[in-house]
Amino acid sequence: MIDKPYVILADGWSHAPPGYDCPFCAIVRGQDRPSPWTLQTDVVWRDDETTAWLNSRWWMNNPGNVVVVPNAHVENIYVVERDTAGAIHETAQRIALAMKSAYGCDGISTRQHNEPGGDQEVWHYHLHVFPRWLGDDFYTSEFRMTTADERAPYVDRLRTALGAAGRI
Repeated sequence: MIDKPYVILADGWSHAPPGYDCPFCAIVRGQDRPSPWTLQTDVVWRDDETTAWLNSRWWMNNPGNVVVVPNAHVENIYVVERDTAGAIHETAQRIALAMKSAYGCDGISTRQHNEPGGDQEVWHYHLHVFPRWLGDDFYTSEFRMTTADERAPYVDRLRTALGAAGRI
């Protein structure tokens, strides 16, 4: 018998508490989150299947990272469908190429977490896209919260690189 705080679904595991008010679904619906969290002004890409925004949490040497989510509520990798996964990664690729152009970074890293043991904090599938620079100590650096004003120039640079004015 499994002695864990999750519900086994037909296709995966769920850790969202009953009545979970998903903050990422709110962003997808066009709602702002309370400060210091995500605002609609942070959104850099939106299409029929995905939404991407500048993350309000930055790692010290890697400002301007982006979160990509499916517009449909999907909790984790265990239940994301192939077409949805493809759309997420297509948007992540688009964001990565825009970061290379907008930031002049040396590379890109992506991260995706599942379940509490995998450090998932929001119960909506999401993929982080990080700008990287040689010697940036990304995996050992600390993070901090940012303000909308601090994020705005990065949003503008990414939107310009994406050519996404009509897609927001």
